[in-house]
Amino acid sequence: MLSQSTIETIKTITPAVAANAETITRRFYELMFAGNPEVKLYFNEAHQHSGGQQKALAGAICAYFSHIDDLEALTPAVEVIAQKHCSLGIKPEHYPIVGKHLLAAIKDVMGEAASEPIVAAVAEAYGVLAEVCIDREKAIYEEQVSKPGGWNGYRKFVVKQKTPESQEVTSFYLQPKDGGALPDFKPGQYLTVRALEASPSPRNYSLSERPGMGYLRISVKRETAKDPNDPQGAISNYLHNSIQEGDSLEVGPPCGEFTLDIESGNETPIVLLAGGIGITPLLSMAKHAVHAGRPNPVYLVQCARNSQVAVFRQEIESLKKQSSNFHSLILFDEPLNGDLSSGQCDEIGILSKEVLEKFTPYRESRFYFCGPKAFMKSALKHLRDLDVPRERIHFEFFGPRQEIEN
Repeated sequence: MLSQSTIETIKTITPAVAANAETITRRFYELMFAGNPEVKLYFNEAHQHSGGQQKALAGAICAYFSHIDDLEALTPAVEVIAQKHCSLGIKPEHYPIVGKHLLAAIKDVMGEAASEPIVAAVAEAYGVLAEVCIDREKAIYEEQVSKPGGWNGYRKFVVKQKTPESQEVTSFYLQPKDGGALPDFKPGQYLTVRALEASPSPRNYSLSERPGMGYLRISVKRETAKDPNDPQGAISNYLHNSIQEGDSLEVGPPCGEFTLDIESGNETPIVLLAGGIGITPLLSMAKHAVHAGRPNPVYLVQCARNSQVAVFRQEIESLKKQSSNFHSLILFDEPLNGDLSSGQCDEIGILSKEVLEKFTPYRESRFYFCGPKAFMKSALKHLRDLDVPRERIHFEFFGPRQEIEN
């Protein structure tokens, strides 16, 4: 529990920290990677290069400081962090490393304003947050290994099938090399793939198939650099170019809190909004909902450029045939000649408030959405314009949430 003096101090410095948050986090990563280079393997170098990692940490710090007197409000954010940490194998001994360099970064950036009482307050606040995260992560690790077929760390999987889905996306069907059981997972979760031949740091890829299939499937978009100075997607290109059927991969257990719960008996309609490769966790959700035979109506809106890059059309059509409770709308915004007339898409356009009004029972639905940043921002804006309550909105986004919520 935080002392009252620390709470008051954190409240006082929050505006100054918020104004300098990204400068602090950039300095933090510089100091940590120089002082403890062994931790670099836990961080995606592409996200470091783009500044996304720094922005995400800045957003987390600002959120923590802003809710310093109401830590219960941070429970969802802590769950996101804990799941991510467990996917990467973060351990309690890593927290003092982060704390040391975070305090040093604050001192460097804030200068004389970072007085001893202020630094002491930040240290106490960080310590409390670290304990909360460590406790939650311990529970996740225990849950992972206690499941039938579950494991911690990395396990060897064989690529039993490699299937191109589009010009950009390929699916990999994975089975344990040891021939052992597979754990159940929640639709919407992701796996962690480590390929040291391509990169020292692992990557997370959403599971694109429902649980209980006898294999785990990830569908990976080949990440190409938009700018010559940007790095290519190291592991995505390695998977596309080098991994073949019969090859092995090191895989971490399913993680993630962006999941669909249909077991509670709630019959609320479910709306899934997918932009680009954001379809992967949502397809897992849709398949699970249809296969479970729950009464919840499911509405899937898939947004893509055209038929060359859109994925899973046949699987979506199959879901429509399996259940009259499943409805889909495929939108292309840069269609090729014949895309509409051949039935590759249902309409030409983008996600809009009007589309949601026409296609979904938005007044009572639960919404789940995933995709590129611009898509996420527009989806959230449309839902707000439709007065959908925040508790019925769920999304997965890498980065500080204020980037799409503001």
